[in-house]
Amino acid sequence: MVWFKEQLMQSMPKSRSKLTVLCVEDQCHLRQDIIDELSAAGYDAVGAADGREALDVLETVRPHLILCDISMPRLDGYGLLETVRGRHTHLADVPFVFLTALNQRDEIIHGKRAGADDYLVKPIDYDLLLATIEARLRQVSRIDDRQKNELETLRQALAGSGSDRSLGLNGMESVLNVLSFGIVLVSLSGVVFANRAAREIHMARDGLVIDRTLHTGSSQLANDIRKLLANACEAACKGQDHLASLTVQRPSGRRDFLLTVCSLPDSTGLPNDDAKAVIFISDLAHRPRMPDEILAGLFDLTPTESEVARALAQGRRKEDIAQELSIAPTTVAFHLRNLFEKTGTNRQADLIALLLTGLVSIKEPQGDVEKRGKVEALPTT
Repeated sequence: MVWFKEQLMQSMPKSRSKLTVLCVEDQCHLRQDIIDELSAAGYDAVGAADGREALDVLETVRPHLILCDISMPRLDGYGLLETVRGRHTHLADVPFVFLTALNQRDEIIHGKRAGADDYLVKPIDYDLLLATIEARLRQVSRIDDRQKNELETLRQALAGSGSDRSLGLNGMESVLNVLSFGIVLVSLSGVVFANRAAREIHMARDGLVIDRTLHTGSSQLANDIRKLLANACEAACKGQDHLASLTVQRPSGRRDFLLTVCSLPDSTGLPNDDAKAVIFISDLAHRPRMPDEILAGLFDLTPTESEVARALAQGRRKEDIAQELSIAPTTVAFHLRNLFEKTGTNRQADLIALLLTGLVSIKEPQGDVEKRGKVEALPTT
């Protein structure tokens, strides 16, 4: 045990002492033993006697990993897991490891299907416990590093697309094609570019058709979309920003699509310089969400700037944001200017694209990038 701890301590990043593990266990002696072991291994260990007490702790502490017993009074492990995964979305990336005396296959399957990341059986093997925690935290660290790098690449691409054109049209198109939300560029005459995700939405035939125009099964909704695009294109021609949004119901019964429409006063660097507006299409059931501390830390945003940024990504107008946050429209405009400066963007469309990527919305490239320009590969209706 001593040798294992020494090796583990040597292999841990120097910042590991700052990592917090929440241990939820109703047996006070076992809980204290686990806390002592974690503290000796260099973690900041916090204890809770049951699920309800754990929820109180989570109001003020953001752990890097949660160890949780299953059978507890008041709120058991399954109940805590359901609450954390359902209501505490800012903890979505925190590994959740069950501790239980039940060594049965069905219980393990149940736990994993409920959303647990791992499963340890009592009596606790502390070497295995420490190794499991280390492995899970290293996995999160690798994912965070990769996603931060991807987000930074996109930020630089968006920031540079309007200046030195170093990325080139093919490069910018490649960036747009690896995003998991739909992006459609529109000129005064119609659709001029649709990224891979938008084409997949079109092919699914579940509420949206994207060929020369955007339309739906509802003539009224299709007319509303045309008006939004016309207003955005008109604003772009005047060199003005414009933001609007609407939802599109899906015949399959799945959650609605959210369409966020932005004007493009200057489309330089995009796959088609004739583009006057961009449509972001996201699935309300799987909205990418950047954790608050990453959003603030990556761009050095204030809490209010983070709220303004998130509201913009949801298609809120500046007037609505001012009302929701109980601040003046001029204050919103001030925060927006700060957001442009801190994120390296210069228009609402670029900023929203950056925010919509979240840290989970980059997907692996698939095959060669299709020929840029018109969406001729899309079947017409």
